Amino acid sequence: MRHFGTVLLLLTTFSCALTMAAQRPDDVLATSTKINFTPANLSPAARRYYLERRTIIANTRTELLDGMIAEAILDLEAKAASSTPEKLLAEQKSKVRDPLPAEVQKFYDANVGPDGGKPLEQIRPQLVAYLKERAAENAVDTYLQTLRTKYKVVGKDANSIGLTSGDMLATIGTRTITVSEFEQKNKVRLNDTELQIFEEVRADLESVILSSLAAEEAKSRNLDEQAFLAEEITDKLKLFTDEEKNAVETALKKRLFTKYAVKISLIEPTPIVQNVLIESDDPQTGSATAPVTVVMFTDFQCPACSRTHPVLKSTLAEYGNKIRFVVRDYPLESLHENAFQAALAANAARAQGKFFEYSELLYRNQDALDKASLLKYATQLGLNAKQFELDFNDAKAIAEVRKDQADGRDNGVGGTPSIFVNGIKVQRLSADAFRRAIDRALSK
Repeated sequence: MRHFGTVLLLLTTFSCALTMAAQRPDDVLATSTKINFTPANLSPAARRYYLERRTIIANTRTELLDGMIAEAILDLEAKAASSTPEKLLAEQKSKVRDPLPAEVQKFYDANVGPDGGKPLEQIRPQLVAYLKERAAENAVDTYLQTLRTKYKVVGKDANSIGLTSGDMLATIGTRTITVSEFEQKNKVRLNDTELQIFEEVRADLESVILSSLAAEEAKSRNLDEQAFLAEEITDKLKLFTDEEKNAVETALKKRLFTKYAVKISLIEPTPIVQNVLIESDDPQTGSATAPVTVVMFTDFQCPACSRTHPVLKSTLAEYGNKIRFVVRDYPLESLHENAFQAALAANAARAQGKFFEYSELLYRNQDALDKASLLKYATQLGLNAKQFELDFNDAKAIAEVRKDQADGRDNGVGGTPSIFVNGIKVQRLSADAFRRAIDRALSK
């Protein structure tokens, strides 16, 4: 059965490559009663994504194979040195010195400059950190290249034509990486890459279509486009929140797309449905029997999570009891020093039935997630402070967060927020993308 799945995946990959090869600058991506839309109508960035997606995916395959080789040689070296891959990399990074003042000045002059940029002294710490991180990455790359030589790595091009599942893509000493192993390990990441490209192109395409149709409507009313948009969007706002503006814009788009019979022919890659595990004690709203389950892997110190949370919350509310919403923890500890303890605090609040209320406070106060602040928020919600602290320090809570992180990695989560709708990852964090994912799930 596993062999059949691998062969099917390979056929799908090669089929996608053939499809991408056929894409041309004059492809019709959408039609309407007024105009047909081709890549020429897209923004330069979206046009490049569309026309060069085969190259983008090929580069991703190469990077993923390099990553597998790096893991293999680090494992071998760690065993030889009675160490761990993490320690070996940390040792290389520790050898990197801080950049000299002259180096910082040179980088500032070349990349920021006095015109329009912040003064050097104002951003010196950020530049020092960036230059040191870049030097650390170079040191690691050099170290990995040395190990590739030591362990006699021989690798093939991951994009070679005619590969079969049993072919070897790389040998590292006595270790081999076959096409089958490569495809199985990276199928989610490769699928994500295809879908991300599609979402970027589709979002740009819909924006272009809306702008064109708005211009048509404005012309029919003897208005310029800006006056039309002010009349249809700005003048209808009462609260001037992002959620309200998004709702008004969505309604206008739906109306114009219907009036002008818009049909989008841009082909969406088939998404992989993953088995995103859910346990009864995971924080959740809605019925377990709801037709659609939305799972959000979040980091309470992540700015993107705090921006996405209200958009997702508002969108889910449109579907009422058709949605079950589940939250899983995925604190990015290497980036956010207080993220893990914020997750523990939210779980302590969950034990007293206040997870979602507490989460709102965390998202709104991401610059104050130290332990004293976390205890303060518990008091604000009227939680039992003594019990909160006991639950906060409970070893079971720590294990639960670690399990969420492990489950997230198994599902290809590499950053936050990562949102799944009935097991399919949503690639673009927008209300439109959430609605399309939910509507697709409901249609099945």
